Amino acid sequence: MKLKKILYYLIHDRTAFAIAILQRMAILIPDRLYIRLLFRLKMGYPLDLKNPQTFNEKLQWMKLYDRKPEYTKLVDKYQVKQYVAAAIGKQYIIPTLGVWDRFEDIDFSSLPEQFVLKTTHGGGGGGVVVCRNKSTFDIDNARDKIVSSLKNDIYRSLREWPYKDVPKRIIAEKYIHDGNDELRDYKFFCFNGHVKCFKIDFNRFIDHHANYYNPDGNLLPFGEECYLPDYSKTLEIPDNLHDMIELAESLSKGHPFLRVDLYNTKGKIYFGELTFFPASGLGKFTSPEWDSQLGEYIDLRQYDSENI
Repeated sequence: MKLKKILYYLIHDRTAFAIAILQRMAILIPDRLYIRLLFRLKMGYPLDLKNPQTFNEKLQWMKLYDRKPEYTKLVDKYQVKQYVAAAIGKQYIIPTLGVWDRFEDIDFSSLPEQFVLKTTHGGGGGGVVVCRNKSTFDIDNARDKIVSSLKNDIYRSLREWPYKDVPKRIIAEKYIHDGNDELRDYKFFCFNGHVKCFKIDFNRFIDHHANYYNPDGNLLPFGEECYLPDYSKTLEIPDNLHDMIELAESLSKGHPFLRVDLYNTKGKIYFGELTFFPASGLGKFTSPEWDSQLGEYIDLRQYDSENI
C-alpha cells in the first residue's frame, strides 16, 4: 500500500524532488513502469507505448524493445573505437593513450602535456576532463569528477539498456583542438542510415546554446528548451560537411535511429561517439511539431510485434 501511495504521488507531482525520489527507488521498479513514470515527470504528459508518435516517445519504446547485445560495445567509449575503425577506417579514431580501472592506477608521468580523460560508460560530458597544461592541471578536481562519473549508472537512472553491461573504466585520449575556445562536435541525427539534421552546441561553459541544421548546412527553425537556439549566431559550417555526412550514414546503417557525433579540426574528421537516446528521450524541443516530425522519421514497423 505504501508503494502505491508513493507511485500516486510521483504521477501527480512533477517537481525535481519527485524525480529524485523516483531515481532513489529505481532498483525496485521494473523498466516499463519506471520509464513511464520518468517520462510523465520530465515531459508532463503520459507516455504512449502502444502507439508512440513523437521522437521522444519512440526513443522510450526502443529502450524497452530494441535490445541487441552489440549495442553495449557501441556505447563503450573504448570498445567502440574498434568497431568504427573497422567500419570507416582507423584514420578517424582519436588515439588512446591508456586505459585503467581506477583513477589511482593512472600514471600521469607517462601522459603528454595535453590529454583528455574520459569514463568509458559515461554519457555526455559528465565524465570528461581536459588537461591543456600538466603544470597547472588540478588532479584533485579531476579525481572528484572521474570518481563521481564512475559511480553513475545510466541504465539504472534512465533505463538506457545499452549501458547496462559496459565496463566502468577510464581512458586517456590524445588532446585535439580546432583553434576555437571550445572543441565543437557535430551531432548527426541518422534515421535508417540517412542524416536528416545535425546540431552544433556552442558557448557550453558560458551560456550554452545549440543550433540545428539541415544536411545542406542551413539553419532550422527549432531547437531544444534546455539549450535554446540562437538564430543570430553564425557558426562556420565545415567545407567537408558532405564527407562527415557520408561517414555518419555509414556508421548508422541498420539502425532505426542513431546519433553519430564527429569532430572537425581544420578539415580533419575524428569520431566522437554513438548515441542511441539523445537527452535520454526526455528532451523538450522549442516546437512540439518538430518532436513529431523527427518521430515520423523513426520507423518501428521493422520490429516483430509478436515479441513485444
